Amino acid sequence: MTPRTAVVTGAARGIGAATARRLAADGHAVAVLDLAEDQAAATAESIAADGGRALPVGVDVADADSVEAAVARVRTELGEPAILVNNAGILRDNLLFKMTPDDWDAVLGVHLRGAFLMSKAVQSSMVDAGWGRIVNLSSTSALGNRGQANYAAAKAGMQGFTKTLSIELGRFGVTANAVAPGFIQTEMTKATAERIGVPFDDFLSAAAKEAPVGRVGQPEDIAAAVAFFCSEEAGFVSGQVLYVAGGPKA
Repeated sequence: MTPRTAVVTGAARGIGAATARRLAADGHAVAVLDLAEDQAAATAESIAADGGRALPVGVDVADADSVEAAVARVRTELGEPAILVNNAGILRDNLLFKMTPDDWDAVLGVHLRGAFLMSKAVQSSMVDAGWGRIVNLSSTSALGNRGQANYAAAKAGMQGFTKTLSIELGRFGVTANAVAPGFIQTEMTKATAERIGVPFDDFLSAAAKEAPVGRVGQPEDIAAAVAFFCSEEAGFVSGQVLYVAGGPKA
């Protein structure tokens, strides 16, 4: 693997942190982006402790000026971005009749606007180099999920966005793919269990019973899929959505 500069958003914890660590283990310098730079620093420190190179950067991915500043810092301190993983996301779950416009705007802003702004900011580096990898995090919720009209719409949108990027950027040596996780054991799913008043162990057990493989996913499962799409060997794979959910979903 040729060492490159990778950017991972929402990398302070969960899937983002596992992905940042995996890409660092593959030899890349990793920009660890998150809304709170001090939280991103913990991921960067763990990478450095394992002998890797990482830079924590605070960014609001839904804000154009913040994104431009963050990417400029990455270019200065790590080099031109060659890999981008759009992982940043939030939840504002509610049934449609209870969902507020702010709930809708916040989720689509972070997921879709964030992926758009980040991709737009780094694509010139990839085009100029004639090589690039963009991986967007979708979800099985893209297929529809009760109480997640905003999240489902955002994650379905990520798939259409991914396919369009693959068409527009493919001629420049840039691939774009999406990974759609099923139930993954993270702080976000723990918060969901707390919100609905279900003990987390029971929440995990119920989810495991729904998966043909008989277990819930771990952040490292998703990081492995992302790492494949970021590899040199995946250069003829683009515009694809890989469901990583312990069974068939798409």
